[in-house]
Amino acid sequence: MLDPGHNGGNASHPEEINRQVDIITGRKACNTTGTETNDGFPEHAFTWDVAGQMKPILERMGAKVVLTRPNDRGVGPCVTERAAIGNEARADAVLSIHGDGAAPDGHGFHVIMPGLLRGHNDDVVKPSARLGRAVRDAYREGTGMPYANYTAKNGLQTRTDLGGLNLSKRPAVFIECGNMRNERDAAKMSDAAFRKRMAAALADGIRRFLS
Repeated sequence: MLDPGHNGGNASHPEEINRQVDIITGRKACNTTGTETNDGFPEHAFTWDVAGQMKPILERMGAKVVLTRPNDRGVGPCVTERAAIGNEARADAVLSIHGDGAAPDGHGFHVIMPGLLRGHNDDVVKPSARLGRAVRDAYREGTGMPYANYTAKNGLQTRTDLGGLNLSKRPAVFIECGNMRNERDAAKMSDAAFRKRMAAALADGIRRFLS
């Protein structure tokens, strides 16, 4: 399952996306608008394009691909619903695609894996860690982008405050493909040819995990 973060209609529906949902470790907004580059290229459009390019690559490998949203014009779905889509599909791998909105001097990418929540995700923590390493290695090799210099360690981070990871019953990771507020990262993420490289690298990471 590919989960392109956010959605193009989120900003115009604040009441809907700000509704609080249960993510096991607390309550968070159903969804958010995401970030954007200083030039105004939005995260939701970035993630939708990368996921859209990944889908046929994975299908040519023989995978069945499920997306959490059908286009970039809608609202949501909530993080709880996104996790449920992967669970119901019995996805062998779940990748949630994002761009970070950190301080502009920070650059690079990182992969976020689920931390252990006993009684909720015991069975998926270890395979998710394997998926995270496979995605990290393939993304770095395929894009040449460095590990984030402002968070995570060696491009990997474990968190228990993300609903999409907490609620997943399938191996799942997030990737922050770069910092959209950093000028150099933003230039790459805004470039169609470079997004094609990103999509190919991420698809290769999923292939490595599944094989």
